[in-house]
Amino acid sequence: MMTSMQRVLTCLGHQEPDRVPMFLLATMHGAKELGLDIETYFSRAQHVIEGQLRLLKKYRSDCLYPFFYAPLEVEAFGGRTVFVENGPPNSGQPVIGNQEQISSLIPPDVSRTQCLSRVLDTIHGLKSKVGDTIPIIGVVMSPFSLPVMQMGFDHYIELIHGAPKLFDRLMAVNESFCVAWANAQLAAGATAICYFDPLSSPTNIPRDLFQRTGLQIAKRTLAKIHGPAAIHLASGRGMPIMDDLAQTGAAVVGVSALEKLDELKKSCAGRLTVLGNLNGVAMRHWSARECERQVKDAIRLAGRGGGFILADNHGEIPFQVPDEVLLAIGDAVDRWGRYPLHWHEESLAEDAC
Repeated sequence: MMTSMQRVLTCLGHQEPDRVPMFLLATMHGAKELGLDIETYFSRAQHVIEGQLRLLKKYRSDCLYPFFYAPLEVEAFGGRTVFVENGPPNSGQPVIGNQEQISSLIPPDVSRTQCLSRVLDTIHGLKSKVGDTIPIIGVVMSPFSLPVMQMGFDHYIELIHGAPKLFDRLMAVNESFCVAWANAQLAAGATAICYFDPLSSPTNIPRDLFQRTGLQIAKRTLAKIHGPAAIHLASGRGMPIMDDLAQTGAAVVGVSALEKLDELKKSCAGRLTVLGNLNGVAMRHWSARECERQVKDAIRLAGRGGGFILADNHGEIPFQVPDEVLLAIGDAVDRWGRYPLHWHEESLAEDAC
């Protein structure tokens, strides 16, 4: 039997490993394991290390995911994170109150920023436990999408269209920070970086605007990151820009539950490994039978030939998804995801008749 690292690397090479790799990207569930509230859980690296190791053992995922929460990077710029009882932390007031502040904005020093250091300590601690047997996935917000939290969506759109020089200045600051933050995580022991870029999805902006902005920014940024990267649109549609995403240098693309998985796999074949696309919101209410149906269907549509990692569609499983569902997903992958997929070939033959 392959290790998780061997399984994932084989998959990324567009070959079939022993079974379909499974990334159960749970973050806040570690707090439940330790009996802590979410804010306390993320206050210490040791909590997250222990939480991730317990989740790895329980859910049998093929990766560790030391991602804390999205507003962490805004917190690094001096912002405030708002914690809630049963959901992901949110950003407080924007750190950029007006466009004029962009001229004097400087990127945080990754090595001296406490909230970032906790993540680096977490990655280092996980690496010391698992070595090279389990992929450890670091996370950065794209320079293009981060301003949605830095200044608010409406003000950012106004900046993009109305103040091109300040937009370029903000991108320069964010790109510098993103590269330093990604490379620090890799140096701490991360295997790869997930580059979250939801604003680039055609769900949010037209393709021509993305091609002028987010695409160019992704190309520049990913070229400076010293390790493999996945680009994730965080539930946004990606099919209309898949040819563009293939140019970014990313090895993996996180795909939406709103699109057809077989079409996505065909579009990505030989270029990008598909990560997805179980509906994280809907899975809150799935029965064991529905878990099996969803997993089997995803593997049927995208599993053949490697190049497919089963995961949720958003890059973070909601806090409300119960253990029973995640355990059932793992059981279904173990049952239906073993290569070669003989049952899949039999299904195709039946369909042909």
